[in-house]
Amino acid sequence: MANQTVKSIGDYIREQREQAKISMRQLAQQAGVSNPYLSQIERGLRKPSADILQQLAKGLRISAEALYVQAGILEDRPADSGVRSALLADPELSERQKQVLIEIYESFRKENAAEAEVAQAAAEAAAETKASKSSWSDATAEAEQDESSWSDATAEAEQHERFDDADDVSGQTIPSD
Repeated sequence: MANQTVKSIGDYIREQREQAKISMRQLAQQAGVSNPYLSQIERGLRKPSADILQQLAKGLRISAEALYVQAGILEDRPADSGVRSALLADPELSERQKQVLIEIYESFRKENAAEAEVAQAAAEAAAETKASKSSWSDATAEAEQDESSWSDATAEAEQHERFDDADDVSGQTIPSD
C-alpha cells in the first residue's frame, strides 16, 4: 500500500511539473534537490519527506498541502465538498490558477465560519438576555406579590389596632356629672 502512495505522489509531481512546463532539472534546481533524487521520486522509487515536498511545492508554485494530501501525509478535508479536489484535478487550469482559486475558496470558507461564529454568539447572548429578563420578571412579580402581601398584612394589623383602640374606648367608663 505504501508503494502505491509513493507511486501516486511521484506521478502527481511529474504531472504538475509537465503542466507547469518545467523540466526536471529546473524543478530540481528550484526545489534544492538533486536531479537524480527528483527522478527517483517521480518514478516511485523514493518517498519524499514533508520538507522535500514543501520545497517541490514551492518550485511547482502549488500548495504544499496538495502534495501532502497526495503523499498521504495529510487527509483531504471532506468539509470542502470536493471543491479542492476538483480544482486540483482540473487539467485545464495551471497550477498557479489552482492555487489562487483554492486560496480564494479558503478565504470565503474562513469568512463564513467567522460570520457563523458571530451569529452563534449573538444567538447565545440573546437567549441569555431573554433568560435574564425572564428571571428579572419572575423576581419582580414575586417582589410585587410580597409587597402586596405585606400591604395586606399591614392593613390588617392597622384594622386590628383600630378595633383594639375601639375596645379600649368602649371599655372605659365615661364619668358623669
